[in-house]
Amino acid sequence: MHMKYIERLARWFRTTQAAAQGTPGFQEVIASLQQEQTWIAHCSLVMSILESNDYFKHELCLHRYGYKVYSQNEEDGLLRRIFENVGYTNRYFVEFGSGEGFENNSIYLLLNGWTGVWIEGSPECASIATRYFHRFVENKRLRILNEFVSPQNIEKLFQDAGVPDELDLLSIDIDGNDYWVWQAVSNFRPRVVVIEYNAGLGPIAEWVMTFNPNHRWKGSRNFGASLKSLENLGKMKAYMLVGCNLTGSNAFFVRSDLDMNKFLSPFDSETHYQPPRYYLRFFPGHPIDPGEVESFPV
Repeated sequence: MHMKYIERLARWFRTTQAAAQGTPGFQEVIASLQQEQTWIAHCSLVMSILESNDYFKHELCLHRYGYKVYSQNEEDGLLRRIFENVGYTNRYFVEFGSGEGFENNSIYLLLNGWTGVWIEGSPECASIATRYFHRFVENKRLRILNEFVSPQNIEKLFQDAGVPDELDLLSIDIDGNDYWVWQAVSNFRPRVVVIEYNAGLGPIAEWVMTFNPNHRWKGSRNFGASLKSLENLGKMKAYMLVGCNLTGSNAFFVRSDLDMNKFLSPFDSETHYQPPRYYLRFFPGHPIDPGEVESFPV
């Protein structure tokens, strides 16, 4: 959306708001307009970021393709583009830190015919996901495990769940020991890995949270690992960093034996780092209704 178009929309909403004064349903109109103005301001902010750096204008930059359906940010679109570039084998995913299932990196893939496993440490979240996605569980398209993952148990969890050796997607977001768990995955070779990184540490610092099996994120910057440290781990495991999402939340890695010519190089943190823009919000349109899960094709 071009900046001049956004500015015209903003002027139109201001005029409409003024004209609505004193009319029936005035408060509802104002509330709706304020929500729309917030969305316009957000679009304007995103556009200013995308227009501020030549990185975002490169034809191989993933940010040209990002959008949100059920992901937290624009990961749904980024993942679609990555798999358009590298293809897939069995359309199988594993995601840990999957939450209730209504906002993660694999629900949109599930909706589009994929199969996989969600691993969630919260009993409450796992229970909600099992209740709403029971048709997929019964149809054996989805397994939901209520487990806290660790370097010690991750591969056994994969084995017990019947995860194929070469799955297509591994998504890691556990707000703490992410680095150590990915390091421990050695007998399974996903084509694509999405992992949360600690954007507050910048593009060049090497830092990894001390492993703590009892860690629970408390909202501080003591979690996970810097992007540079994840880049180095990825290289040791033969994965290349191909991008990060705009909010500075998730890093995307592709296995290096795949076609890397379709991604923007060099594949390092200095090139692809995005700072913490946690204030950004990506809207999927109208709010999600859990009841829509019942209409998904199984």
